[in-house]
Amino acid sequence: MPDAILSPRLKSATPINRQHATSVGVHNYALLFLGCVLFHLAGIWSLPLIDRDEPRFAEASREMIERGDYIVPYFNNRVRFDKPPLAYWAQVASYKIFGENDFAARFPSAIAAVFTAVLLLGWGSRLGKRSVGWWAAIIFTLSLQTFVHAKAAVADMWLVLFVTLAHWAGYELLRDRLANESKRPTLNVQRPTSNSGWWWTFYFALAFAFLAKGPIGWTPLLTVTSTMILLREPQFAQRFKFGRGIVVILAIVSIWGIPALLRTNGEFFVVGIGRHVIGRSFGAMEGHGANSLGAYLLLLPLYFATVFASFFPWSIKLPWLSGQLWRKRNKIDNYLLAGAGIIFIIFSLIKTKLPHYTLPALPLLSLLLARRWIDNEMPIAFFKRSGVTFAIVWLAIALCIAPFAARFFPAWQLYRESREYLRPEMQFGAVDYNEPSLVWYFRSPERIRGWLATPALGPTSVQRFMEQTGPRFVILPTELAGKIYPALPNDWKDFRARGLNIVNGKRADLTLILKTD
Repeated sequence: MPDAILSPRLKSATPINRQHATSVGVHNYALLFLGCVLFHLAGIWSLPLIDRDEPRFAEASREMIERGDYIVPYFNNRVRFDKPPLAYWAQVASYKIFGENDFAARFPSAIAAVFTAVLLLGWGSRLGKRSVGWWAAIIFTLSLQTFVHAKAAVADMWLVLFVTLAHWAGYELLRDRLANESKRPTLNVQRPTSNSGWWWTFYFALAFAFLAKGPIGWTPLLTVTSTMILLREPQFAQRFKFGRGIVVILAIVSIWGIPALLRTNGEFFVVGIGRHVIGRSFGAMEGHGANSLGAYLLLLPLYFATVFASFFPWSIKLPWLSGQLWRKRNKIDNYLLAGAGIIFIIFSLIKTKLPHYTLPALPLLSLLLARRWIDNEMPIAFFKRSGVTFAIVWLAIALCIAPFAARFFPAWQLYRESREYLRPEMQFGAVDYNEPSLVWYFRSPERIRGWLATPALGPTSVQRFMEQTGPRFVILPTELAGKIYPALPNDWKDFRARGLNIVNGKRADLTLILKTD
């Protein structure tokens, strides 16, 4: 990454001052890095993985290791086309270090959030006073949606990291024009050779953003294009060399993409792009969104309302920020607004809606808020009080409330109660609770080598399944278990757990019936 990340003032410093400034800069980055690591890692081991996405990612990464196949992901022995592989690769690396557990599954997301904060410190220091970078990093880190997804075993924080890096690189390629308020640029359209590193950074970041979560990672391309249109400088496209850049992106993505397409006969593209990108755009998947035109229109402004929860507690200053930007904004503001606005507009138009989809916009909002607040010399006491208060609140939730909430996760409870009876050769199935957490908690080479029975068992097939030879168990609603097995054979075991099915928000009362041989 270009050395601009250290400090914009180093070039003009004397050797002694430069050495001092560098040490101060490194100290700042180290302090932020360590603080964010401790904050994001706190308590991620205490809450079981939440259905459905977390167990799917965690198990798919574990199956990569079992198969020795790092190209095509599998979940429960079936190909999983939902997401590109970057998050899986990160989890695989984490498993190699920490073992296959909840902490290791969530660790990569925490690290991605940490690096995003570090990027904001570097980028913010080039947008105004040095404190802009600090407060942008703190605002982002302590936002509610960041707190949640930095502790989640999913791909979103990797998308945020590389989209933020691409936005920063795009800004640097236009920096002379954005930082200059005169009508014409003061520098030539062609950027100096010394800044070619930002060009490579821009396209490498776009490639890895795609590998994190697909085409949505390319929104920075729309940001820089819209900015050049607003600047009325179409010749600035020469700096980005879009044709060559697209070749770089495709070359990086194809290292994984071509083998994945060949080995799945093109299904990875058909399902991954067709169903999970186009399908989400024109239909509500898994009940997340609107299925009628009226409901779709009603939900169009959803993200402009949910941002007040996602960006909490800083969102209480969004009306003030909006007023400031409405009255007067400069070209840097326009660039940051374009990046955030494009993300909000795209996801507002897509039918499938989840509150965290606009997470990549939060770093840009953090920069906008920090920059305007500091540049206007507003009192910093609000940020200090809010930062300290909510750092304590979020840590208390992670360290105290999460362990208490663990008792409401029935799959995790049943595993803990029955684990001493589990054998690698066992088969298992479920009735009316076919959630991915069952696969994550019960199977692995050390516990059970088999797979959760598919298709899901029904009330009439439970006895046939359990009567087959070999050790096995079934998980089913307790009421149904009492009807099918009013009395268990002498050598069978049963375990009961009550909790909540997070997916549908309904109470779950489950019984595990186990046959030892």
